[in-house]
This record gives sequence, structure tokens and C-alpha cells, in this order.
Amino acid sequence: MSHSSNPRQIKLGAFLMTDGHHIAAWRHPQANPYAHVSFEHFKELAQKAEAAKFDTIFFADSAAAWVDGEGVFAHTSRGAHFEPLTLLSALATVTTHIGLIATQTTTYNEPYHLARKFASLDQISGGRAGWNLVTSANGREAFNFNRDAHVVFEERYDRAHEFAEVVTGLWDSWEDDAFIRDKESGLFSDPEKSHVLSHVGKHFKVRGPLNVARSPQGRPVIVQAGSSEEGKELAAATAEVVFTAQQTLQDAQHFYNDLKGRLAKYGRSEDDLKIMPGVLPYVGRTQQEARDKFDLIQSLVLPKVGLSQLSNLLGADLSGYDIDGPVPDLPLTNNNRSRQALLVEQARREGLTIRDLYLSVTGGRGHWQLIGTPEQIADELEERFLNRGADGFNVMGPVLPAGLDDFIELVIPELRRRGMFRHEYEGRTLRENLGLKRPENSFKVKARQLREAELVR
Repeated sequence: MSHSSNPRQIKLGAFLMTDGHHIAAWRHPQANPYAHVSFEHFKELAQKAEAAKFDTIFFADSAAAWVDGEGVFAHTSRGAHFEPLTLLSALATVTTHIGLIATQTTTYNEPYHLARKFASLDQISGGRAGWNLVTSANGREAFNFNRDAHVVFEERYDRAHEFAEVVTGLWDSWEDDAFIRDKESGLFSDPEKSHVLSHVGKHFKVRGPLNVARSPQGRPVIVQAGSSEEGKELAAATAEVVFTAQQTLQDAQHFYNDLKGRLAKYGRSEDDLKIMPGVLPYVGRTQQEARDKFDLIQSLVLPKVGLSQLSNLLGADLSGYDIDGPVPDLPLTNNNRSRQALLVEQARREGLTIRDLYLSVTGGRGHWQLIGTPEQIADELEERFLNRGADGFNVMGPVLPAGLDDFIELVIPELRRRGMFRHEYEGRTLRENLGLKRPENSFKVKARQLREAELVR
């Protein structure tokens, strides 16, 4: 591929999942089976990613354990892991530049609690926090929050819009210079620069103000990870980074242009949103070495685990179907609809059986999978980046730390050789490094607009 002199550069996130993204990662000879209870493991990963100048580390989360009556998930390491905000607060103390993004659901949280926690992480880290805003795709969460059934899909998104509105309002409770800390006069804060939200809506009644100061980057970066129609509309209205999954360049371009095209109606520009799909790379110094890495970890997949994982992703029990037959037509799930549609479309497009499909998602769960040399991997990333398919990528190491090490040692030098990735951070905050603008305090903006309206009269 010819190398572009385009001044845009790829943004990179390290999506960290305990021992790796592959469902059988914990069984790999290079994996640490104690990763899910080891802070040192995550400290090492975070510091490696920062030394390589990644923009972020990213943690998924669910407020329910992935367990089942048949004990299938007893054969995986997915049953227990750290709560991500607690983990990121600890990692903030051993890193200085890398962004710290955690998933927290709007379905089984309250806006004030969530706003307070992320504002605190943003202060502790010096302006490096990001909130991955999701509606719960794991229906098991309902049983941990006084419910007998999962909240229906449409209601989850309706609640999410209002939830985001409340959280961002609370993050603006204090203006940047509200705390004057004048020991001589005895005045610690300027009462004119603190603001009461007084939100009353369909789902929430929240007075405020938040009892955490405004952060160095204004407020945490909002990330969104849904690709359904409802998810895209939520992202266009609220998100600054979108984590998504597309298998082909054409699908990636369609998603990219669709989502960027929705921003104008919310008074936003294309530069206000970075689209960073997931990529699962198996990297080798030769094509055969990469293929051998892939084949080894695939050989560790227990059939019942692969089938159970696919059933969870599709939101439908496939255990009664012929495993070597086609993927059946499925009812619309109340869980992750965009992932269900992506996987069914892949099966139809590639003529996959149920077995073929579960083997194809054991690592990436529907995300883009690449197997090849550093040059081949870089070619694929560059093509998608330059052709309006992505602004960057969330790198999903199949096994950790080996998968992240391979990408850092082999792919990043090749991206830098092509002028596609930074050598040094642009700033100290997550917004500065992602190239996102610092938001002005919304209460200050409204006050200025009122003054201007009065002058016009």
C-alpha cells in the first residue's frame, strides 16, 4: 500500500480484558490464570500501553457475573473481575498520560452516583477519565437490582438520553475558577460560580450540585458503544468517542458516514466525534507464525463454551440446533441488538454453520479479526483509516500480555514508519491527546446567552 502524508494520525486504545479477549485465553501457555485478581498484571499492561503512547486503556463491565446453571462459564475466566472504576483509580496513580475509560451502564445506576465517581477519577488522574456510556446488554443484571426481568430495549435508551443529560449537567456544577481559596478573606469558593441543576424529568429528579470540582479537561470524555439505530442516535447526541464493531470496509464506511452525518442536527461537527472500532490482531513476523498463534488458541476452545458464548451474543439459546447446520432465523433480542444483527449477517454472508460462527467469535465477539505480519496488519488499519472507516482502533489482545506486546513491538513501529501514529503525547489530558475540544461550562454559556438576548432587546 502506498503511504499517505495525511496529517491525521490513528488513535489507539488498548481494550484490556483480564487474561485476554479470546474466550480460552486463560488456558494459553503464556496467560496468567490469576490475572483477574492481580493489580500488578493490569499495572504492567497500563504502563506498557502508555510507554507505547496509546491514547487510552479501556475496560468493559457488567454488573452481573456471567454464570449459568449448566456450569459452562465455569470453564472460562469471565465469571469474576475487578470493578473498573476502582481499578482505574489505582492505575491513575501509576500512569501520567494515558486515558482511563470505564464502562458503566445507565440502566442500573443513578446519575448522581456515576457523575461523582467519574468526576473524582478525572480529578485524581489530572483530566484523563472517560465514561463508556452503555445500556445494559446483560439481562442478568436485572436480578441484582430488585427486578424480575430486564428493562426493555426502547426504555433503556430513553432512560440513557436523560441519564446523560443529568450527568453532564452535574459535571458543570462548578465553574473552572469557582474555588478561590482566599485564606485572608476566608472565602473558599465563589457562590456565584456554583450551580444547582434542579433537573426534573421522566426518569430522574436530581437537584445537585455535584460535590466534586470541575476537572482539568472540563469534564470526562463520553464514549458510547452501541451500533443499533437507537445506539447511533444516542452517540450522535452525546458521545465524543464511539467503540463499534464492523467486519468489512464497506460496513465500516457506512457506519462512519451515517454516524458523522447525524452530528449536525445536534449542533456538532465531525471533529467532535472519534470512531474507534475494535480490532483483534494475531501478529507474527511471518504469515505462518501469525497463523500458528491463531490455531493454537483456537484449539483450546471447548465446544460447549463456544456455543454458549455465541448464544449469549445472539440473545438466543442455540443448544437445540444442529451445530453443523445453518444459523437459524432468530427473534429480536432484548439484549445487544446490533451485535445480533452483525453476527447473523456474517453467517449469511460467509455461509457459516453454527460451529463456524462460534469459532469465529471466540476472540473478538464479532469485532474485526486480523491475522498477519506487521506490514499486513498496518495495511489493513491504514486502508480503513484513510477511507473513512475509522478514526482509530481499540486493540483487543487475544492473550494478555502477549497480544499487546506483539502489537507494540511489531505493528506500532510500522505505523510510525508510515507517519500514521504519534511518537509523543500531544498533551496531558485525554481530550488533548484525542484532539477533542474542552467543553465550556454549560451554565456559563446559558448566562452569556441570556445577557446577549437582553442586549438585543
